[in-house]
Amino acid sequence: MSDRVFVKRVPVAERWRLDAEADGLARLAQSGAIRVPRLLGQGATESDAFLEIEWLDLRPADGASDARMGRALARLHATTGAAYGLERDNAIGATPQANAQANDWVAFWRERRLGFQLDLAATQGYGGRLQDRGHRLLDAIAAFFAHYRPQPSLLHGDLWGGNRAMLADGTPVVYDPAAYYGDREADLAMTHLFGGFGPRFYAAYDEAWPPDAGRAARRDLYNLYHVLNHLNLFGGGYRAQAESMIDRLLAEL
Repeated sequence: MSDRVFVKRVPVAERWRLDAEADGLARLAQSGAIRVPRLLGQGATESDAFLEIEWLDLRPADGASDARMGRALARLHATTGAAYGLERDNAIGATPQANAQANDWVAFWRERRLGFQLDLAATQGYGGRLQDRGHRLLDAIAAFFAHYRPQPSLLHGDLWGGNRAMLADGTPVVYDPAAYYGDREADLAMTHLFGGFGPRFYAAYDEAWPPDAGRAARRDLYNLYHVLNHLNLFGGGYRAQAESMIDRLLAEL
């Protein structure tokens, strides 16, 4: 075992972010489905809050680890909760993520995810077509779930290629979660957003838990949340990308 530790620090006023991350790591670990770094300690000084986690010698995932990752993620998603959301809020990147629990997944995604990000975009001056078309989509979201009601699965919540790797023996590892209970397709959708997951990952996941009808149509609906978040964090070309995704989704109706 390495005598090194990995330490994350934030200003003490942002301690809630690390508390939420520690909670997410604990939930993923308790599922027994997938490897995460162990939490070793946390605390604060007058100026900084810190989180100490296990140091792992990570390397990029290969095809065999991709397949193991697909099966592990399906096991994680088989861990279900009583409602969508979480007992606490957390963060998606640097943005607060609202998790107030709900029994209606459509309402949760409309209000806590897309609506939240559209409202945040409006406060930052992103109005006009983005808001007009975006709110039209909010009004029509139920159409994507006419014959589909997902289980409230435990999600990693921020599952892009930069938040996964493997150990020397090929064991897949995930970290930096934004965990909550929701549609398993939301995790799967994000794996497509920035790449980093190979065909063996998808084949193994789908073998373990076959896809539901309409998954491809819902992918943009779930990834729009992350693109809007990137717009709110970084600006730039993410507005055009968000508007294009909204147009594609409206064309599906």
